[in-house]
Amino acid sequence: MVRVLIADDHDIVRRGLISALSSEPDIEVVGQAANGREAIDKAVELEPDVVIMDILMPNLGGLEATSALAHRLPRTRVLILTVSDSEENLFHAVKFGARGYLLKSATIDDIIAAIRQVAEGEAILSPYIAGKLLDELCHEPFTSASLSLRETEVLKLVGEGMTNHEIADRLIIAESTVKTYLQRVLEKLHLENRAQAIGYAVSHGLIEKQPWE
Repeated sequence: MVRVLIADDHDIVRRGLISALSSEPDIEVVGQAANGREAIDKAVELEPDVVIMDILMPNLGGLEATSALAHRLPRTRVLILTVSDSEENLFHAVKFGARGYLLKSATIDDIIAAIRQVAEGEAILSPYIAGKLLDELCHEPFTSASLSLRETEVLKLVGEGMTNHEIADRLIIAESTVKTYLQRVLEKLHLENRAQAIGYAVSHGLIEKQPWE
């Protein structure tokens, strides 16, 4: 039996998936969540085999939640189900530990098949999404090794949930300098915002305690 948790901020999507999956004899929906923080809490409580994760959710996005689950529940696999086909979201989802990435235009049969395959440890991408990922990987990726010592320090403190002002006080530098370092970190690691920087710090073991704990 594949135990599934559904995380999506739209009630109609959650209800539709629950209805569709209820007829599958080998799949059991054990819970649902309306945002990323709730998804983390429910996953820790229920330890599902697969989490169906939307990306664009309030309170904490699906990418950050995926990163947290990879860190806290390595045996739980995340299947992204989203309307977003952007290269950035795809790249970060895979980097943060997602085992599958499907668009919401996928058929229910495709989603059910993906749940089973992800549960078995396979990586699932639709052909369209796979093509986008290959295009993205043609560019040499940056890693934390490309960061300077000070940039790594700033990333670590951002991951711990500190504000720019708090980081400036900790490192005894100007707040404007912190902003400059953070911008360099985002550019080098192909990240878009502070939330993704937190997710990167968590998934790469730069911090021990997550800011939402």
